[in-house]
Amino acid sequence: MIYLDNAATSLQKPPQVAQAVLRAMQTCANPGRGGHASAARAEETVYRTRSLAARYFGLEPEQVCFTANATEGLNIALRTLIQPGDRVVISGLEHNAVTRTLAALGAEIEAVKAPLFDQDAWLSGFAAALSPQTRAVVCLHVSNVFGAQLPVAELGALCDAQGVPFVVDASQSAGLLPVRPSDWNAAFTAMPGHKGLLGPQGTGLLLCRTQPAPIRYGGTGSRSRDQTMPEDLPDRLEAGTLNVPGIAGLGAGLAFLGAQDPAGLLGRERELLRYARAGLEQLGARVWSGPGQVGVLSFQLPGKDCEETAAAYADRGIALRAGLHCAPLAHQTAGTLTEGTVRLSLSVFSQQSDITAFLNATKRILPLA
Repeated sequence: MIYLDNAATSLQKPPQVAQAVLRAMQTCANPGRGGHASAARAEETVYRTRSLAARYFGLEPEQVCFTANATEGLNIALRTLIQPGDRVVISGLEHNAVTRTLAALGAEIEAVKAPLFDQDAWLSGFAAALSPQTRAVVCLHVSNVFGAQLPVAELGALCDAQGVPFVVDASQSAGLLPVRPSDWNAAFTAMPGHKGLLGPQGTGLLLCRTQPAPIRYGGTGSRSRDQTMPEDLPDRLEAGTLNVPGIAGLGAGLAFLGAQDPAGLLGRERELLRYARAGLEQLGARVWSGPGQVGVLSFQLPGKDCEETAAAYADRGIALRAGLHCAPLAHQTAGTLTEGTVRLSLSVFSQQSDITAFLNATKRILPLA
């Protein structure tokens, strides 16, 4: 199978990720819950991954909290900051992890709209939308549908100047672009472990520069007499037994990425995107692309339903994703809410030969349109 659905989950991992998961399952017990060797080994494993993440994202280890995925991290961030009736400004590209959570919280949502790849227009739109009543700004770094990159550093500076908390969804950028919450003045930055960070499913990180409110309560292995959650991070957010095998695998993914040349990885992915875009356009496909695009390319084939298109690729051994990609707001912004798009998404393991095979399959599918 040629796997081009990495915006959902990176299927191809460095071999050391699976090795780390298996080793943790065989040797690690429960961190912070015993003085024996297997508990100590678990604690060392968790702290090693926490420290790797802290160095990778320019923070202190205690600011790195483990979650099950980016959605859990965003829930924590938004439930910390938002009360019913609060006004929240978001981009018109946000995932349901943001919009459904804000709707459940009873927030008043204002979605900024701008051309997909015009960062100046996005910045101007946010500047116009901010007001003294704005309780928070929430913005993804890279669109999971279109690969459009938003100017998070400039947005963070704008929020900081007006005293508005800033939340960043780095689900599609972590592991590919520099993610620096301190440089962005971000109160919270959420990301999954299973996409660009090359870890297992069931892992994620919430990078905290503001004290969070926990959404789970229970044992932490610390301050057990108290019937309130500890104030100190990361214990405040990590009630219950941690996913130690998953965290071990995430640490292996982070170590792998830390040994790579980030600029080289990014340049290579962008070159593959350009190759795919040019080939699709030559074949008459409608393609969404523009400056700053990373990781993701959405398209439609003429005369063919997107779900049927993705199924035709799957029949030929090529994994893509079609539909609304859990981001109807992004499709509304792009004008594709009715029909959706087919999405191709890359990883550090994608090859030019994968794109060539994809384009050859496109040629065979087009006559069926």
